Amino acid sequence: MTRRAERDKAGRFLAEGANAVEAALARGEVYDLFVTERAAQAHADLVNTALEAGVRVSPITDRAAAGLSETVTPQGIVAVCALLDRPLEGLLAPGARLVAVLVDVADPGNAGTVIRVADAAGADAVIVAGDSVDPHNGKCVRASAGSLFHPPLARTRDAGAALAACRAAGLRLFGAHGYADTSLDTLDLTTPAAWVFGNEAHGLPPAVLGEVDECVRIPLYGEAESLNLATAAAVCLYGSAMAQRRSSGG
Repeated sequence: MTRRAERDKAGRFLAEGANAVEAALARGEVYDLFVTERAAQAHADLVNTALEAGVRVSPITDRAAAGLSETVTPQGIVAVCALLDRPLEGLLAPGARLVAVLVDVADPGNAGTVIRVADAAGADAVIVAGDSVDPHNGKCVRASAGSLFHPPLARTRDAGAALAACRAAGLRLFGAHGYADTSLDTLDLTTPAAWVFGNEAHGLPPAVLGEVDECVRIPLYGEAESLNLATAAAVCLYGSAMAQRRSSGG
């Protein structure tokens, strides 16, 4: 289950690390738990929670843990979970105010970090669209630090369908674009919004830029040439989240 085709066929994926396993157990999505002796001692509370929930817990060697891991430094605790993505239709509940849309995002670390940021900002959903990396990828799961299990998640190859779903939910579409005329610090961020983020190297494709309501750049006050994807997502999502809360008195 370390390959996308295997995950999709089995309907399962591996969640490695204490944060991910804890979030998976809280959601009730764990089928099996594999732990090394060292990890079992370090995370005895998680092992006990799994056993109490009726999850099968199996001891493994450090070598086996490395084989299950997609990261350089395995943590020795891995859960087998059900895939988390839901159909795009019905994903956005009435009254949704903040959504993150990833289009053609290639790096799993970036994708996982954006999901973590979206969760922290209180986003109502995350949509992974186009040719983006699978959010169930091991590096993406680890980078999300458990947040993959929190906001509702959808995957679709059709970026246009993702944008249409957000528009139908009453969200204004903001495309993060480094060369946009509109600067973030001049934008009304109190409106319900879907922030659309593109590929690390190429940004958003022209078809997507043509569909959003507003292309927005983050002003750079120093000498840096640009911000990386995850940092830009944090600025944009938190900008909307804080403005919305201030406007609603929350």
